[in-house]
Amino acid sequence: MQENRNLGGIVKSVRDIMRKDAGVDGDAQRISQMVWMIFLKVFDSMEEEREAEDENYKSPLSEEVRWRNWATDPEGMTGEELLDFVNNKLFKNLKNLALDDKTDPRGFIVKQVFEDAYNYMKNGILIRQVVNKINEIDFTSAQDRHLFNDIYEHILRELQSAGSAGEFYTPRPVTQFIVDMTNPKLGDIILDPACGTGGFLISTLNHLKKDVKSIEEKKILEKTLKGIEKKPLPHLLCMTNLILHDVEIPNIRHDNSLSRPIIDYNDKDKVDIVVTNPPFGGAEEEGIENNFPAEFRTRETADLFLVLIMKLLRDEGRCGLVLPDGFLFGEGIKTRIKEKLLSEFNLHTIVRLPNGIFNPYTGIRTNLLFFEKDSKGTKDIWYFEHPLPENYKTYGKTKPVRHEEFELEKEWWNNREDEKFKQYCWKVSLEEIQKRNYNLDINNPTKPEAEKELSKEEIIARIEQNLNRTKEILKEIKGAS
Repeated sequence: MQENRNLGGIVKSVRDIMRKDAGVDGDAQRISQMVWMIFLKVFDSMEEEREAEDENYKSPLSEEVRWRNWATDPEGMTGEELLDFVNNKLFKNLKNLALDDKTDPRGFIVKQVFEDAYNYMKNGILIRQVVNKINEIDFTSAQDRHLFNDIYEHILRELQSAGSAGEFYTPRPVTQFIVDMTNPKLGDIILDPACGTGGFLISTLNHLKKDVKSIEEKKILEKTLKGIEKKPLPHLLCMTNLILHDVEIPNIRHDNSLSRPIIDYNDKDKVDIVVTNPPFGGAEEEGIENNFPAEFRTRETADLFLVLIMKLLRDEGRCGLVLPDGFLFGEGIKTRIKEKLLSEFNLHTIVRLPNGIFNPYTGIRTNLLFFEKDSKGTKDIWYFEHPLPENYKTYGKTKPVRHEEFELEKEWWNNREDEKFKQYCWKVSLEEIQKRNYNLDINNPTKPEAEKELSKEEIIARIEQNLNRTKEILKEIKGAS
């Protein structure tokens, strides 16, 4: 525990040093700056291990930019010399690595990571102080690496209060529950098309590590675990996160999953499992919707991701994802998406989460949807209302959701008719949902007296929904007259 506190102290010291630098503005930049440095240190430690195993190993990096050759001497380069080196040699070299078919795949990882990385610090003396602090962590030590994972998770949680960067973090109890219930097997191709900092991918590693018993099986897992992330900071965080979890060559593409016309996807793109929390509440850049069929064109990001997921799942493929209440009760394009989902997939489970799971980033109420590709479609949907822990009014920074809370759902999962769960769960038939015009926003019937509390965002969303519906009706009336 003492060592854990020491690592936490190192991270705090790094933050404190960066706060003195005029070039670093705010939490998101501070985290980005710290993580590209940590990435290079972790990468160098990984190379050390590789060299110990393989005497013929050749680094894809030139000698002068390897961490060991410019960063490890506490009395080494500093001040203007170090600042000039970082800006004009290190970054230029790593961004412009000459790569070909014979290059070690690790070289592609470094180039990809540094494509959009940036040195925000302007004071070379402070850069030296940060580098010296980071060198106090031994990433070749399994114990240090394991302990640092806890610190790293803490850094990711801090993103929740770093403005819009908060969208990158999904609470680990939620990602682990979704992965455990979709139950990927070794050899399945597993994708998170909006992977953020890699939470779902790490949860998948945790789920499958008991099945990995050889180097060959580890390679299979690394090859079949895939992510796509469009924003530079979460992409950098994700790559570092996976390397810290012993994934040597993370299969993470720096790209926007929605930017490719959906008609271009074919069988080789299909996957067995999708686990994800697509960004919600935001709109995609203009023109992205044109990559989708006319009946599903919208700039609502979460809706487009769901259409993409339906395209990517193989027969009997499974998906677990987070969606806001707005999708459940939404009309128009959302109705058409839900109709397709229920006719071509078995949407067997919706877990309704209480307010505050994503506090302080958003108060929007969210749901976990679980479905599988099935030509017979959906016959019934089981709902489960996740209860707040005793004495909780909502979740928050000091009262986050915990792993053990989902034991209730796990116990219910294969015993859905058991009487002891009746206060939490209910089943709705496809016929009932069709009568409701595919409105999936169905509350727990065992609590009819409990009025559902809506967040400010949900109230606004519903008012906008009603206004849009009113406009449609007026248009129809005018057209008929």
